[in-house]
Amino acid sequence: MTQIPRLALGLTVAGLLVTTASLATPWHQQSSQDPGQTQTQAPPQPAPAQTQAPQDQPVPQKDTVHPKNSKEDVEAIGNRNIGKGVNFYSLEHEIALGKSLAQEVERSSKLIDDPVVTEYVNRVGQNLVRNSDARVPFTIKVIDSDEVNAFALPGGFFYVNSGLILRAQEESELAGVMAHEISHVCARHGTKNATKGEAMQLAMIPLMLLGPGGWAGYGIYEAASLAIPVTYLKFSRDAEREADYLGVEYMYKAGYDPNSYVTFFERIQADEKRRPGTIPKVFSTHPPTPDRIEATQKEIARILPARPEYIVTTSEFDSVKSRLRNIMFARKVSDNAPGKPTLRTKTAQSKQPTSTTDPNATTSDGTDDSRPTLKRRPDQP
Repeated sequence: MTQIPRLALGLTVAGLLVTTASLATPWHQQSSQDPGQTQTQAPPQPAPAQTQAPQDQPVPQKDTVHPKNSKEDVEAIGNRNIGKGVNFYSLEHEIALGKSLAQEVERSSKLIDDPVVTEYVNRVGQNLVRNSDARVPFTIKVIDSDEVNAFALPGGFFYVNSGLILRAQEESELAGVMAHEISHVCARHGTKNATKGEAMQLAMIPLMLLGPGGWAGYGIYEAASLAIPVTYLKFSRDAEREADYLGVEYMYKAGYDPNSYVTFFERIQADEKRRPGTIPKVFSTHPPTPDRIEATQKEIARILPARPEYIVTTSEFDSVKSRLRNIMFARKVSDNAPGKPTLRTKTAQSKQPTSTTDPNATTSDGTDDSRPTLKRRPDQP
């Protein structure tokens, strides 16, 4: 009889030990791992939204899409009424306006005249223009500037900075930025902005004339509005979104990978977070914010059917980029060459010591010693 309770007690103790061991197994397994690995093990994340794609993976695209209207139909590009709306400028007037603005740009800028570079950039741009809704011919030139920038004036006068070409890592990234600027011309954003400005000016004239200033107030307003060309380059958020939308369509139609536009956006955004203030001038007014990236990803997934292959980059792009880098380096060496004539201000000239012994040659106020002066003759009283 005494052995039965002992046997029952032994079984109970063994069961408790087994239960304790089974409960301790997860903690034992976790504690046996390398402590250094626990810092890199991220907590379980919720499933990502369908609109957010990893940076190292392309946005998933459908094999077949069903566009709701012509603006979503990439096959209808070139036969769509893009750029409709209130506009005081005819296409002829827009081209004439753009030509006058282009003359101002080229008067104040230095252009790259290397035939290999200019022909390549023009060919990439014209390919995008042919696959766009453009209704005007495009003139594409390269500006010698380190700024990462590109801009298209009304009427199709398009300028690409050498800094943008050197910043792009692939031809499709360069094509994406160029397609964005071409979209501004296709949608006629510049002359639409000018139309809005002129409409506001016309609406303000009665208020100015009826105010205390009368015609004088209107004259002051006119003088303050002389620097209006900025309206042809700075656009609203809606215009920038439309340019994103159309630009991705155009680069896709031309055969480029539309994900490269998102990749360039993400890299610019990462550079700005790492070094604030380094955002390129092309994105200075409306930076590549997360909502613009998300909207572009949605567009790629919804309206652009998948293709078996895309143009990402070419060996010619690498060759032209290397050639342009050498041109820019040679220019900087030439600008900093010793003995090269430089322009100095009059103040700088006056600070230099003079070697003449004539006390009347210079004055203490730094006046030019070569200027004629009237002096009294010593023999005169």
